[in-house]
Amino acid sequence: MSTVTFLPFIVLIGAMFLMTRSAKKKQQAATQMRNEMQPGTGVRTIGGMYATVKEIHEETVLLEVAPGVHAVYAKNAVGAVLADEEYNRIIDGADPVVPDDISSLTGDDTATVSGEKSDKIDLGKGDAAAADKPEADEKSAEETPATAEKDASAEEKKSGDADAK
Repeated sequence: MSTVTFLPFIVLIGAMFLMTRSAKKKQQAATQMRNEMQPGTGVRTIGGMYATVKEIHEETVLLEVAPGVHAVYAKNAVGAVLADEEYNRIIDGADPVVPDDISSLTGDDTATVSGEKSDKIDLGKGDAAAADKPEADEKSAEETPATAEKDASAEEKKSGDADAK
């Protein structure tokens, strides 16, 4: 057999090796980060809760989630150890405020906060779109026998002449 027939298998094995290697590196980095935790550091759990480390045990960690409120978590539940500046910024609520209008994000000055009418793109759903399409008017002007029957039955039901079921 030639090497050309084995080439797909070689590529597949190489790709699997690279994927497992990167996963192992990430797992080792996370384990090292958890082992380097110290009491007093701020952490974020994998559930998104921010807390301060109080005690570290072999498999668990005691976190202070609020002043005087302690909880025991598995070390694996710690998603990230945060720098003191970042932890204090998050806890103190110094996150940047997200604006209500999109103009400050896109640089577009036509959008407004109060919802006033601005230069909007016509998506063809308004009255102006119906006026631009003469085919729609012609189709509505032509009445088919099916629509005439529907209109007649609707008129009967409104007038009360229809039989009750």
